Amino acid sequence: MEEFVGGLWDKLITRTAYRGFPKARVELKQIEGIAPIFFRALGGDAGLTVRAGSATEHGARRSWMERVAGIGNKVELTWSDETTLYLPAMLEVFPERGLNRELYLWLLALAAHDVAPDAPWIARNQQAARATLAALPGLAPRYRKLVDALFAVRPNPESLTGAERAAEAAIRAALVEPGSVEQFVPGKQAPMPVALWLHPEPPKNPGQQRQAGSAKSTTPAGTKSKADEEARKRRAERVDMPEAKSPFMLMFRAESLFSWAEFVKVDRPLDEDENEHAAKAANDLDILSIAEDDNNNTTASRLRFDLDLPAEADDDVMLVDGILLPEWDYRKQRLQPAHCRLQMLLARDADPCVLPQALRAPAKRLRQQFQAVTTQRERLRAQPSGNELDIDACVRFAADKMNGIRTSEPGLYVDNRQQQRDLSCLLLADLSLSTDAWVNNTARVIEVIRDSLMLFGEALAATNDRFALYGFSSVRRNNVRFHLLKGFDERYGDHIRGRIAAIKPGYYTRMGAAIRHATAILSSRKTARRLLLILTDGKPNDLDKYEGRYGIEDTRMAIIEARRLGLTPFCVTIDEKAGDYLPHLFGAAGYIVVHDAAMLPQVLPRLYARLTENI
Repeated sequence: MEEFVGGLWDKLITRTAYRGFPKARVELKQIEGIAPIFFRALGGDAGLTVRAGSATEHGARRSWMERVAGIGNKVELTWSDETTLYLPAMLEVFPERGLNRELYLWLLALAAHDVAPDAPWIARNQQAARATLAALPGLAPRYRKLVDALFAVRPNPESLTGAERAAEAAIRAALVEPGSVEQFVPGKQAPMPVALWLHPEPPKNPGQQRQAGSAKSTTPAGTKSKADEEARKRRAERVDMPEAKSPFMLMFRAESLFSWAEFVKVDRPLDEDENEHAAKAANDLDILSIAEDDNNNTTASRLRFDLDLPAEADDDVMLVDGILLPEWDYRKQRLQPAHCRLQMLLARDADPCVLPQALRAPAKRLRQQFQAVTTQRERLRAQPSGNELDIDACVRFAADKMNGIRTSEPGLYVDNRQQQRDLSCLLLADLSLSTDAWVNNTARVIEVIRDSLMLFGEALAATNDRFALYGFSSVRRNNVRFHLLKGFDERYGDHIRGRIAAIKPGYYTRMGAAIRHATAILSSRKTARRLLLILTDGKPNDLDKYEGRYGIEDTRMAIIEARRLGLTPFCVTIDEKAGDYLPHLFGAAGYIVVHDAAMLPQVLPRLYARLTENI
């Protein structure tokens, strides 16, 4: 009973002290579909993804009730780094839902016009607001409405004294007329956060970043975790694993009785209550201290791939070594010549094999469907010989003859001929270690890719279209591995199926170099249409600096180079978060997300038929 009454009292005091308006709450996930489009349409950096940030301490004065309830010391604001724009996960600043939604749109517009990111806080936000209103005058009435609503929930300057009063008056003046306040002198305590402005001191991670590829292989999972659904940005640091076996560590001293920390192993099965408890603890911490447990005894940790390059005797057969390729450095805005080294590889001991029994029925259906788009008889007019007269050509010839115009070899016939589609297609498959993840309880991503390549080959073999199959992975820039599965001049058969059956996951995803080499191969084909299909399951990454924005921008430049050569790049991905970065790489119509990876073998051939139906 005592615990029950205490819980009710805690809810009552918290609800009374809270300044927000939960009934008018608008969450970022409710506008996550339009937020990136709106941000980029207003001129925001197309390379930035949009996601929820984390709450940070603001240091402003709190009311007595807030201190009693232990709330109000943190706030979620808007900020960005070189890869991501972080917005509040939810907004309940105003008593009306419409105003909270308008606030999200204003913050997106403000971040898109952050013209002075290095200026002091109040000057930076004033310049950003002026630039936004100058570029988008239609937002002015909405902005005035937001400012009026914000004044209603901010402290009245008349209730403050001294420097705090002057600081609040300066903030209000800067909001009413951006650019009117040149100097700002804060009081003894920081001013109340301004919901219409960008973060004064964006969070930065003090610890060492986790190295690419250090994550463990994922196990089959049927449900999505709450952590994935929340997808917040948190401040974190890397620390060593504590030696204590107990999950609770209480450091007791007489003068600091309430100083304590909690250690939770998050890579073990947890009950729902434990998960919720860990999430609440994470939300209360300014910095998460993260350690990697090397003593995990799960199957996934015992069966781990060795990411060192294998010995030459155990590796695939090297066909060509030392192909030098450039790489784009977006920070310097220049192409680095001969920066990557690529090896052409062929699977060792890839014995020829027949199509697996499970794929024979769908392969038969695909062959029947694709034979309908194979070479068809076409009526060619104005031919020197044929089965029937071309009446239009005969009339033109007679008219020219009457007018004294002579034709040496008049084409007066219609000829029915078998025409072949003038098309070349290269499919480039991601074979990195991430494809070792599980799609469901029975299959991994690499197995789905293997089936997709086989069915794709069966379907295209029925059309007589020219096509090639390659795979790629990488270990830093000097070891980009490019696997030959089927060349343009090779006939699809059991030996190609053997190569596909031999593919295995490993290493990382230096996508830009692989696309550049695939572009060089495909651009040498003298056909009217050249299609470059890229099959992947995630972002570009590698062990060196090929992470985040760097890898994305290099891949984007490789796509641009392919288009300049007349190729048509198109991406097929199973990454659920692809909408954050693929529009920047391929454009809005240049990719497709397959939400159910198990359906990829059926989706890929159909997609090819749709992309080539007008050829």
